[in-house]
Amino acid sequence: MQILVPVASGLEAVVKRQLLKLGYPDTRAQNGRIALEGDWSDIARLNVFLRSGERVLLLIGRFPAQTFDELFDGVYALPWEEYLTPHSQIFMDGKSVKSKLGAIKASGAVAKKAIVRRIIDKNRLNTHLLDEKGARSVVGVSVFEDIVTVTLDTSGDGLHKRGYRSLSYTAPLKETMAAALIDMTYYFPDKAFADVFCGSGTLPIEAAMRSLHIAPGEKRAFDFEKWRCTPKQAILGAREEAKDLRTLDQKIEVYGSDINPEAIKIAKYHAERAGVGKYIRFCVADMKDFHSDSRYGVLLSNPPYGERLSDEEEVKQLYRDFGRMFRSLPDWNGYIFTGFSGGFERYFGKRADKAKKLFNANIECGFYSYWSSRPQK
Repeated sequence: MQILVPVASGLEAVVKRQLLKLGYPDTRAQNGRIALEGDWSDIARLNVFLRSGERVLLLIGRFPAQTFDELFDGVYALPWEEYLTPHSQIFMDGKSVKSKLGAIKASGAVAKKAIVRRIIDKNRLNTHLLDEKGARSVVGVSVFEDIVTVTLDTSGDGLHKRGYRSLSYTAPLKETMAAALIDMTYYFPDKAFADVFCGSGTLPIEAAMRSLHIAPGEKRAFDFEKWRCTPKQAILGAREEAKDLRTLDQKIEVYGSDINPEAIKIAKYHAERAGVGKYIRFCVADMKDFHSDSRYGVLLSNPPYGERLSDEEEVKQLYRDFGRMFRSLPDWNGYIFTGFSGGFERYFGKRADKAKKLFNANIECGFYSYWSSRPQK
């Protein structure tokens, strides 16, 4: 089967490396998605193990269309009876870019009519027998330059929903983005890891889960599990593999601090839910007071960047203090992810060794990397 993994802009290379580590070397990026081939076991493994992909989509078909009639005929020609039943709960999703089929809601309605008609015809049913009381199936209709791509979402809820983050806190990083940022650093389990603006704890939790080989989707449910066409052994095998790969006896150094006591309370709760509570040291502390006796550690933070003009001077001073603190850790690598548009490096007091543009919730952000000397063997 053809599988598509949607990826946030700028993270294509990160997700391709994650796929390579999972045993999928033959992948290709196309229009914000990573394409590969596999079977139901691979769909289960990708949902359970992939840390930074947004979803796992099954490609049902692709065809050209410029009119509603062409769209209906193209969708109707696809083998929906292999995946959906007369009881499937069908939801539509989609987008249109540079195409004559610009009204995506109307296109979705046409596509759903074609799907329903195909199911009726192939099962020789009366219309009233389609009750949509069964398992959820989200069909995607994406139109790019008059080429329609039709997919079936095997994940359901986005892969960033690991299941451990249940309490809300100000502007949290998505778990998939946090995992990608960690993969873009030189962090390994034998190094110390610290986040001095940890908020609700997403970065330290994802770092601990990665070091302990805890699969991000091990404890959550996926839409494809409830489909009649899915072999049940696929998800059982993926979860058994996830259980076998854990290294919970490994010693790791992961720290998270924040000046807000409520944030630390939430972070500790989330860490416990993720199964890594005893591996992370959380504390209420000012970023300026951070120090460590560990050498060659990794500092990764998403500091506040000011959403109002009145915050700007406060943010500038915060970054000056942050830069002074970081320079007191000469052996550490530093990585800062920020949406501050006023010249982060100038106030941090040091030009980054590497800067990359990324997007977080449609906000353009910079990812600034500061590298120390290599550890001596």
